[in-house]
Amino acid sequence: MKVEQLAPRPLSVGVIGGLGAIGSADLYAKVTKAAAKAPLKERVKVLFGQQAFEDIDMAGAENAQTNTRKLYVFDMLREFEGRKTDAVLLPCFISHTFLDEVQAEISLPIIDMMAAIRANLAQRLPAPRKIGILTSSYVRKKALFEKYFADDCQLVYPSPAIQHACLMRAVYGTTGIKNGYLDGESIDLLHRACQDLLDQGAEVIVPGITEISTVSDALAARGIPIIDTNRIYAESALSFKAGQVGRSFKIGVVGGVGPAATVDFIEKVIKNTPAARDQDHIKLVVEHNPKIPDRTDNLIADGADPTVAIYAACKRLENDNADMIAIPCNTAHAFVERIQSYLSIPIVNMLTETVSYIEQQHGDKTCIGLLATSGTIASRVYHQIIERSKFRLVAPDAEHQAIVMDVIYGEHGVKAGFVNDAARARLKQAIAYLVANGADVIVLGCTELPLLISQDDAFDIAGKTVPVLDPTEILARRCVALASPQARKGA
Repeated sequence: MKVEQLAPRPLSVGVIGGLGAIGSADLYAKVTKAAAKAPLKERVKVLFGQQAFEDIDMAGAENAQTNTRKLYVFDMLREFEGRKTDAVLLPCFISHTFLDEVQAEISLPIIDMMAAIRANLAQRLPAPRKIGILTSSYVRKKALFEKYFADDCQLVYPSPAIQHACLMRAVYGTTGIKNGYLDGESIDLLHRACQDLLDQGAEVIVPGITEISTVSDALAARGIPIIDTNRIYAESALSFKAGQVGRSFKIGVVGGVGPAATVDFIEKVIKNTPAARDQDHIKLVVEHNPKIPDRTDNLIADGADPTVAIYAACKRLENDNADMIAIPCNTAHAFVERIQSYLSIPIVNMLTETVSYIEQQHGDKTCIGLLATSGTIASRVYHQIIERSKFRLVAPDAEHQAIVMDVIYGEHGVKAGFVNDAARARLKQAIAYLVANGADVIVLGCTELPLLISQDDAFDIAGKTVPVLDPTEILARRCVALASPQARKGA
């Protein structure tokens, strides 16, 4: 039986409307037309969306407030994210002045209108060139065009009098384009603004207000060398290639397992992040759920299965645009393999990273002593990883394992809030037992234990010096490394 090969899913591109009804409708029409003409393999699915948005009469005024516009754009991007759109066209030059602000908070790529215009002009004109810009006073003040063009060409703008009396009036005036007047006085005023630019030596006129593109043909008919930026932007969607967007990297944390260990992990991420200011730190989102069933109770007894609760926490982090997940709980890693294949983002395996750290930093050692919950030991998650390495593993006997469990879960244990010398002394008994039985490196394999003893690569116990390692610390350092721009660039 012959099986027909399914055609690949077409690229889905959304158009954000509402920021200028005429301009966004014009762009939507042009991208739809371009998509219809494209070869089948280059077809795109075009979606349109807008919400109620009350624009001020002079949104392009030099000192206009853009807060409402910013929040509107963010909400629309979130809506398109929910519709599983691959990319979005944002037909608004004012909004492109704060493009980086919204893109940093959204995983959905915004196709860069200015970059598309720049690429088109690079094909049209030899360098050096002089470009005339018709844009709002607000965009002009924000130097949006200088950001993209000033390095290799000269930009000219209408004189102040022409900017106010002709350009702004033609677009925002009572009989302006935004109010539906696409001929008559508005065209005459724009023609005067274009002539001012030509008198300054402009070789080509670039509309920097989306509404102007709706009448570019009328201006071209009067001999103005003007381009249609809406058409250029629309056609750029057909060649869009999804890639890394400017959104800030975000670490998702499954918290509450246990609560104090979650805080400890976050503090270690912050401590290990090279930062000179608040903005240099890494974004974190924490799904703090102390109601996740006890992992040890499930693994060694008949306790409730925490798999669904852990998976649900991970899915919420995934839906909140986390780039990876950290679970600061050793025992919870017994359930990671069950859920990882159902997630689109990786869980950074604390246990694997710990053994890797030992291989890199303490490769001369031979035996790892493991202090962990009875559930972690029974699950053999550390055993399986260590068995694939050159190391062997030693765990406490029943007597000392009971001490470890009491230090963690006991009436005066860490989970009950007791972090004191008495608990610390009892934990050292278990460490001494492991060292006496051949351990030359100790892993604090429960995230509560490092609250008693910090990582120490030269820990003295029972007359010997052994490294005592904290998987939470190792996980935090690894997450910071993975979140670095260098690591993301090479990904």
